[in-house]
Amino acid sequence: MRPQRRPRFQELDAMGLPEERGRSGSESRGQEEAGAGGRARSWSPPPEVSRSAHVPSLQRYRELHRRSVEEPREFWGDIAKEFYWKTLCPGPFLQYNFDVTKGKIFIEWMKGAITNICYNVLDRNVHEKKLGDKVAFYWEGNEPGETTQITYHELLVQVCQFSNVLRKQGIQKGDRVAIYMPMIPELVVAMLACARIGALHSIVISWNQGIDLWWHELMQEAGDECEPEWCDAEDPLFILYTSGSTGKPKGVVHTVGGYMLYVATTFKYVFDFHAADVFWCTADIGWITGHSYVTYGPLANGATSVLFEGIPTYPDVSRLWSIVDKYKVTKFYTAPTAIRLLMKFGDEPVTKHSRASLQVLGTVGEPINPEAWLWYHRVVGAQRCPIVDTFWQTETGGHMLTPLPGATPMKPGSATFPFFGVAPAILNESGEELEGEAEGYLVFKQPWPGIMRTVYGNHERFETTYFKKFPGYYVTGDGCRRDQDGYYWITGRIDDMLNVSGHLLSTAEVESALVEHEAVAEAAVVGHPHPVKGECLYCFVTLCDGHNFSPKLTEELKKQIREKIGPIATPDYIQNAPGLPKTRSGKIMRRVLRKIAQNDHDLGDTSTVADPSVISHLFSHRCLTIQ
Repeated sequence: MRPQRRPRFQELDAMGLPEERGRSGSESRGQEEAGAGGRARSWSPPPEVSRSAHVPSLQRYRELHRRSVEEPREFWGDIAKEFYWKTLCPGPFLQYNFDVTKGKIFIEWMKGAITNICYNVLDRNVHEKKLGDKVAFYWEGNEPGETTQITYHELLVQVCQFSNVLRKQGIQKGDRVAIYMPMIPELVVAMLACARIGALHSIVISWNQGIDLWWHELMQEAGDECEPEWCDAEDPLFILYTSGSTGKPKGVVHTVGGYMLYVATTFKYVFDFHAADVFWCTADIGWITGHSYVTYGPLANGATSVLFEGIPTYPDVSRLWSIVDKYKVTKFYTAPTAIRLLMKFGDEPVTKHSRASLQVLGTVGEPINPEAWLWYHRVVGAQRCPIVDTFWQTETGGHMLTPLPGATPMKPGSATFPFFGVAPAILNESGEELEGEAEGYLVFKQPWPGIMRTVYGNHERFETTYFKKFPGYYVTGDGCRRDQDGYYWITGRIDDMLNVSGHLLSTAEVESALVEHEAVAEAAVVGHPHPVKGECLYCFVTLCDGHNFSPKLTEELKKQIREKIGPIATPDYIQNAPGLPKTRSGKIMRRVLRKIAQNDHDLGDTSTVADPSVISHLFSHRCLTIQ
């Protein structure tokens, strides 16, 4: 086979993107090793993916990105034409202020334009695009064989019925509706019914016996037609509380028009969606990934999706791949925590299934360590599926930094480049923009349509959290490194950076070094007070099946960190952690681990911990396992 030639990146242009330069030589696709200057190994998009991709080359991506940042009104205005608007935007397409020194922070996209997101994801698909008979969701229950499916027409009918139920209960435009349901089609119906009548939905964690009502009783006599409530593009669509991994949860508010444009566009381009695809995002709908890439994004594109209520290890650890084969899933999106969990059981549970339908793999929730990326690529994707490692937040509504399957050469662990409309920058502690190869605070310089508009009931907290540290920028709260090729690497929450004897260390970097050891399935690193260093490293490690925690293992892990990073990063403490405290969206709650490391039982808000028993277990074994 003739080797594939690929571009090399050297310099950054004005938008913070790499200048593209051709290169000669005979490197095979996916075989470039780290060279001078420490360049990471990279994989070019498979030619068979690029040929049919919406964005087939890096050059085309750069052209589109430049236009989206320099001409956002025109770029997003063209996309808006693909949707139904009862009234077009009568005034400025975009108005905003990111600078707290110049007044109140606000963002308005298409204010005055009138639409309904439910109409756009259902009625438009059924009546205009003639997709009524197309399957919207294949539902797979926890028990194999417990399945159903729902078409776009059936979904529209049920949404209209439940919209009428809500109106009969007195729910009106602007009211807030809490939804308590498992991962079943009725949850999607309830969300869309709220959107149809202009009510805000908020997904919650517990049943309220005093006010909650039973679905089947309410739906028995509901009519199956319901005129949508026409909403301003800037009307609120939903409230979603952040996971609480870094503090008290915040009620993030997203609005109708901008959110609709952004999730529809990110879904189409990041997963390179085509009409015949079967998409599967494993996230719970109760979190932003489920909102954007189980419900609104796929439906806005007329996609068929898998909705899974079960867990990935039941009835055995090959469950995900049996479902992939069953529904011929083409685009698969999951969390690094799930990948690392399944890695523990080896290759055989994956390779005994075909997975031949898979074309694109995705990750979400936290930076994926290179070892997990390589296993995902080699074993799950059989070295033929591009991996889109997506960085974004509840607050951003959709993807911010991400590869595009047919265009972006991938580096394991890097979120690569910004999505359309996203203008990133890296700042130092003084708020100065850093050029070229750099590390610091990740910020965004201008709004994108999907950005949150406020914190529910507390706009001051919105301004303080995201805009006051560096006026003129949206502050993500994450650290970031940009390499000499222009690739962005998320180094973790700024709160998770450690200062050891004056050296700033990234917890993500140490965690990655730990999981390179064959015995370690997952790791989490936090700071611990030290009388000399100021701060030292306290590591929690979850072991793979068949490995035991021992003094010999801890010495091996310390040696590995010294070799990979340097002596300054050698941990003072390594604790065996059969489980780690995580939110239900799979994020490790490092603020809780910091408390455990210091034996401080004042944990703050732990309402979003998926398994509280993990915390008590780690506390009880803390003193016994410190090395």
